[in-house]
Amino acid sequence: MVLEVVAPADGALAEIKAEEGSQVESEALLATFVEGGGSDQTSATSSTPASNSDAGDDGADEKVGDKILAPAARKMVAEHDLDVSKIEGTGKGGRILKEDVQKAVKDGSAKKAAKSAAPAKSAAAPAAEGERIEKRVPMSRLRQTIAKRLVQAQQTAAMLTTYNEVDMTEIMALRAQYKETFLKAHDIKLGFMGFFVKAASEGLKRFPDVNASIDGTDIVYHGYQDIGVAVSTDRGLVVPVLRDTDSMKIADVERKIVDFGKRGRDGKLGMDDMIGGTFTITNGGTFGSLMSTPIINPPQTAILGMHKIQDRPMAVNGKVEIRPMMYLALSYDHRMIDGKDAVQFLVTLKELLEDPARLLLDV
Repeated sequence: MVLEVVAPADGALAEIKAEEGSQVESEALLATFVEGGGSDQTSATSSTPASNSDAGDDGADEKVGDKILAPAARKMVAEHDLDVSKIEGTGKGGRILKEDVQKAVKDGSAKKAAKSAAPAKSAAAPAAEGERIEKRVPMSRLRQTIAKRLVQAQQTAAMLTTYNEVDMTEIMALRAQYKETFLKAHDIKLGFMGFFVKAASEGLKRFPDVNASIDGTDIVYHGYQDIGVAVSTDRGLVVPVLRDTDSMKIADVERKIVDFGKRGRDGKLGMDDMIGGTFTITNGGTFGSLMSTPIINPPQTAILGMHKIQDRPMAVNGKVEIRPMMYLALSYDHRMIDGKDAVQFLVTLKELLEDPARLLLDV
């Protein structure tokens, strides 16, 4: 708990016993205080943290009725809702000090009349009809780790997000044409993630900054592409890593992702499956997300967010056509990646996905 310590009167600190920011126990001695004093003492007091609480309008004495309250006393009176007229001041000229209020709180001699509490009673929350159930469960270790890493990413990275959109017409047509043949040949369904992983692998080769990581004051450039794929499980979001995606076929990607999903739901993913990635792809579109700002997975410097495919009117060759469109979001660490490179990386993905033959021809 952090509490403000207010000076009991005008004066100066003679000696500080507890350093600023340190933890102290209740009733511990913080400093020795000398009441009164000349200009030298006043200037010394103004430089201490304790005197800051007496500065400005909050630091002036206040007259309530025929009583004069010191700043610290006034604060305690407000906190405990006391009747000032029932408190006897022991300061100069009958000034009510903090100690006087503490004594009144202890013996209960300055409580307000019962009728003063009536408005507070009427302001109580209205009674709710029916059963209102609350359940408190401890946060799992996995959820704690996820929370810690996400906060760490936001606190340490200069995170920025750039957006684009991709026309999924060609990929959807290719998928519809070959889905049966693909299933028979590889015993796995042809999804969208294989195309995105292959496009990202090509983009990472062209823009090595996006595939790098920051280690202290060093930049580590990775000569390989290990892409993490976010997988949702009952215990939370996990990010297993596809190794050397540049050499993987689309069927290999789809098969591995299905395996990750199954093992993730069964709680059988190990740490070896989830460490060492150089880039991450997350697909919020599977849950209906139209647009989001993904958070970087440290120590990586970028993450790609896929979203829901939605039919929208688009201008194509001077005509309006309904096209299946997907928003893409690239969050990146601006300490490492310039905006130009981030935008061009996302444009490269868009071009490769809108013309998937370029993935096969490597152009």
